[in-house]
Amino acid sequence: MTTFVLVHGAWHGPWAWDRLTPFLHRAGVRTITPALTLEGDIGLHAHVEEVLTALDAAADDTLTDDLVLVGHSYAGLVVRQAADLRPGLVDHVILVDGWAGDDGASMFGLAPEPFVHAIQAAAGTSVDNQIPAPAPAMFGVTDPGDARWLSARMRPQPLRTFTEKTRLSGAVDRIPGTGVYCRPQTYAFDQFAATIGYRTIVLDGPHDVMLTHPQALARVLLEAHTFQFNNEKRQD
Repeated sequence: MTTFVLVHGAWHGPWAWDRLTPFLHRAGVRTITPALTLEGDIGLHAHVEEVLTALDAAADDTLTDDLVLVGHSYAGLVVRQAADLRPGLVDHVILVDGWAGDDGASMFGLAPEPFVHAIQAAAGTSVDNQIPAPAPAMFGVTDPGDARWLSARMRPQPLRTFTEKTRLSGAVDRIPGTGVYCRPQTYAFDQFAATIGYRTIVLDGPHDVMLTHPQALARVLLEAHTFQFNNEKRQD
């Protein structure tokens, strides 16, 4: 059985995938949605450890035949480092509007200066280096009901998760990767994916596409993994 480990982005939680997972389950896919801790002065490397725990649990389960690691937005950096540390477990890495780069990449290193300055200013209003959650519209969520649903669930993000740099040995580059980028684009997610050698796929929808277009995203994820699986069979 194929297992998708779905890792949420900044300010979000495992609930971010609640609308998507039913479509994957109907296709016969198992899902695991780890929670990244958002309390305290925690950094990216701690989040990587939390994803590693989920990967190890999935690999130990006899139901898992192949394992797909999916990261949304900020979690693109997290899942790449996790895959680098478990190259023998992960069969495919998929980024959904994901930030990504080579060894030493970070959110602040990849993001444009206006983004960095805005985040620093927002964190400066906090006494514990937490970045307040932006308005739902910043994620492309404009429907009033969806915006209320999202706003009620988002939590502040530790600033250190945006400043810590990834540590990559190069093992992750031997794992097949796909970059799904949303259109209209907010940042150069297609370029991030292409620069690290990932196949890119466009999907019409906002940054939080898993909330607004869950069925379409599920279809793209499944098709991307099927394409990769068939491509590997042809190479064999």
